[in-house]
Amino acid sequence: MTVLVITGTGTEVGKTVTTAAVAAAAVGAGRSVAVLKPAQTGLLPGERGDADEVARLAGAVTAVELARYPEPLAPATAARRAGLAPVRPEEVADAAGKLAAEHDLVLVEGAGGLLVRFADEGGTLADAARLLDAPVLVVASAGLGTLNTTELTARELRSRRLELLGVVIGSWPGEPDLASRCNVVDLPVVAEAPLLGSLPEGAGGLSAADFRASAAGWLAPRLGGSWDARAFALR
Repeated sequence: MTVLVITGTGTEVGKTVTTAAVAAAAVGAGRSVAVLKPAQTGLLPGERGDADEVARLAGAVTAVELARYPEPLAPATAARRAGLAPVRPEEVADAAGKLAAEHDLVLVEGAGGLLVRFADEGGTLADAARLLDAPVLVVASAGLGTLNTTELTARELRSRRLELLGVVIGSWPGEPDLASRCNVVDLPVVAEAPLLGSLPEGAGGLSAADFRASAAGWLAPRLGGSWDARAFALR
């Protein structure tokens, strides 16, 4: 696996912190890593974006951003309102391919969910994944409502014949409620894919050193870590 596409079941589910954890585990294992953010919204030039945050937490990572739009909206809407050129899936695939020629692992982090449009006429992260023939990792929330959005995302991936590598819980609460505890068992069932990790709530607020030291423990071996889904479900 040279290129991994990381999407979420929606916004604010922990995609960036999960991307950073995967990057940190890979860097810790001696691999060269690049992170590609096709469209960054909600930030002005000079402000730190998601790719920069991944590099801060994970360490020696090549961070690349293809486009930036100032308003915190879907990329297509943000590009149109800013009067700026949108990102195309072909551009994403081309950039990821060039990075893959120079790195052991390229992580492509989307904006929002799988079908958020890059441009008004279409073009999504799913289209970029198809062009790259890359597996997709889905980041989901822990609590009530996550089963529906996770299953919808998984079904869309299968309908497009894209590989769903697995699901990661992007933020596991310090005091999980009943729904969250049950979802640990139910998420892999509705996704028809393994649960590959769980990041603790607030992981992104750790110091970079603590984050890097802990990242592999939050991820399953498929993602370069030591996390065990069965043991986690039995806690």
